[in-house]
Amino acid sequence: MSITGTLIVQMIVFLILVWFTMKFIWPPITAALDERAKKIAEGLSAADKAKSELAQANQRVEQQLGAARNDAAKRLADADRLAQQLIEEAKSRATEEGAKIIAAAKAEAEQEAVKAREALREQVAGLAVKVPSRSCTARSMPRCTPSCWVA
Repeated sequence: MSITGTLIVQMIVFLILVWFTMKFIWPPITAALDERAKKIAEGLSAADKAKSELAQANQRVEQQLGAARNDAAKRLADADRLAQQLIEEAKSRATEEGAKIIAAAKAEAEQEAVKAREALREQVAGLAVKVPSRSCTARSMPRCTPSCWVA
């Protein structure tokens, strides 16, 4: 065979090989490559979606944390206000109780003073009742003795 015949046969065999490869081998390879590209694209879109969801979740968390901080600050302010109110109420009750105790002590002191005056009056009255049996004058004073006094 001549070189031309060999080249023609080789060209025919090559064309058969190309046709066979394009018909039976190439479609599964392209399908696998297309499927892989599709999976990669889905993975990238899922990553983008997850990234946006994460950003939204972080935003919601920040909002909730801000709300929780505001609520905690409000509760602390309410607790401080309530504590001040309780302190003021306790002070006013203590002041009232002190005023009552002072009033009671003053009343008791007044009663003691009244009792002391009454006792003094009784003693003065008792002394006034003890009058000398005879009148004592400046001249008769040396002669007046306690025996002259009548009970």
